[in-house]
Order: sequence, then C-alpha cells, then structure tokens
Amino acid sequence: MRWENLTVDSEHSRADAALFGAEAVTTRTFDTPEFRGITFHEIRARSIINRVPGASRMPFEWTVNPYRGCTHACVYCFARKTHSYLDLDTGLGFDSQIVVKVNAPELLRRQLASRRWHGEHIAMGTNVDCYQRAEGRYRLMPGILAALRDRANPFSILTKGTLILRDLPLLRQAAEVTDVGISVSVGFTDEGLWRTVEPGTPAPERRLEVVRTLSEAGIGCGVLMAPVIPFLSDRPEQLRSTVRAIAASGATSVTPLVLHLRPGAREWFMAWLARHHPYLVGRYERLYADGAYAPKWYQRRITRQVHELAQEYGIGPARAGMPRRIRPPEPPRPETTEPTQLTLL
Repeated sequence: MRWENLTVDSEHSRADAALFGAEAVTTRTFDTPEFRGITFHEIRARSIINRVPGASRMPFEWTVNPYRGCTHACVYCFARKTHSYLDLDTGLGFDSQIVVKVNAPELLRRQLASRRWHGEHIAMGTNVDCYQRAEGRYRLMPGILAALRDRANPFSILTKGTLILRDLPLLRQAAEVTDVGISVSVGFTDEGLWRTVEPGTPAPERRLEVVRTLSEAGIGCGVLMAPVIPFLSDRPEQLRSTVRAIAASGATSVTPLVLHLRPGAREWFMAWLARHHPYLVGRYERLYADGAYAPKWYQRRITRQVHELAQEYGIGPARAGMPRRIRPPEPPRPETTEPTQLTLL
C-alpha cells in the first residue's frame, strides 16, 4: 500500500510527492512540549477496516488503525516496516512522522452499517497504539468506540497508553452489548531498560495502574507480557518480578511473547543494541540467524516459565484471539408490588 491509497482522491498524489504538496494531505506541527519534534500528516482515509493478510500469525482477521507511526518510539516495534510503504523513514521517521486518519470515526460508522459487513471481531492497537500521545489531541477513539457500541460489534484493544482510561464510560457501555477484550502490554518492569527501549511510553507501573483501574471498574483486563527481550529481561528473577507485578495489578491473564525482529524493526533494534549493549550483538545474530523469530526451544522455555509463575501467583494464560465479555448485562429484576425502603446510601 502506498501513500496515495490512503487518501480520498488518489489523483492528487504521486508516490514521490504524496507526502508534501498533495491536496489530500494536511501537514501540521504543534509547538507544545508533548508534541515538539513531531509532525502530523492528516489524511482522509478511503477505508478504515483492514483485513489481516492470510499469512499473518495474528489470531484475528480484521483491524482498525486510526494512526500510522507511533510516538511510543519502541525500538523493537514490528510496525516500523509499514512506514516504508509510505516512503517514510522506519527509524526516527516512524517515531516522529505520524499519519492521522482524521475521518476514522465517521468512516467506521459507515462501514459497519454496510450490508457487506457481518459483524466480525475487530482488533485495535495491533499495528501501532491507538492510545499514543496523538490521541490526546485528535480524540478519534471515542467516536470509534461509540460506532462499535452502537452496532454491538465485538472488538479488542491492545495498548501501552494510559489514555484508555479517558474512555472508560464508553468501554463499559460497549461491554453491555457485545464482547470486548482489553489487554495492556507490559513486557518487563525494569525501569532502566524501559527508559531506553520504550522511551515514549508510560512507565510499566503506570500501565499496571491502568490494569488495576479497569479491574476495579469491573472490566477484566489481561496483560500481554511483550516483548520478553532475550538476555535483557529474561532472567528467572526478572520474569518473576514482572509476573508478580502483573498479578498484583489484578490482571485476568498474562500471555508472554518473545521479541521478534522483522525487517525494518530488526535494523533499528540492532543499531540500538550496538549502542547500548554491544556485547550482545553476536548473541543476537546467532539467536535470530534463521529469521525474525527466536528459536522454538527458546520461545517454549519462556512460555513455560511465565505460565508456571502465573499459576503460582493465581493468574492464567489468555486464550489467543478470544475476546472476553466484560460486565455482561444483568437480568432484569422482577417487578414487585412490595414497598421499597429508600436509603441515602
């Protein structure tokens, strides 16, 4: 997919000139501390519900992504490659050149109402985070959640962002009429590692506060323990510390996922590794010699350790791809003619 495919009128765009000078794209910068150094490219998308490629390992078929690029700036983000499809840089450009689909809410509402749409599960936050900092300004998610709620369309959200709590009322309303799955990504609790590998994200303890708040509000929230980073966050005591913190947050499940390094992300991560942990470069080259994924034996070892710790702390793995019904509607109370005692509390 090239840049012009994202715009309403593709005749205005060329692959080499679509970013600047195309009438369908508005480029903005905001001179505020939270957005300094970030450029936003506002586009009007032609479609917002995306089919996941058949070869994907993802356990869902449809996604909605209101943003492309992500200010979380996670050095390992597999979505970095997608910026190259728009002729944008997959390194610093991915972190600072953010594409905003400003018409996402109304477009989604229209597509959900189409006779061609059959109400399948929609996953969000699986490419880039829909609750990254840009959402604080553009506020696309309230309209998206309202559209899904109004059509009783099942959905799930994966996020590292604390901004999801802003939309707690909408999440509760949606959960009354459809299946909703919420997961927060917390791969480790090491503060030093977090500051270098996920510099634009809320701290892990703040993300776990999100889990706690959702749980206290009656909304079940799982934790995707991702990524587990080989040789940096995979020691037994590190895994124990992370799972213990996840359990203390009230998470309904913990699902580990070992770091994978797809093209685009691999180059950026390895450059980061060479700067911060040069002694590990050779070990990574050997561990990931066969491709984007760590060897099966390593993945199985991490999964087994995390699941054993989860069982010890009283939580279990989530079933992949299965949204959870949260706060199902209560059955109507039977009518009664008995007098009711009113109270102040």
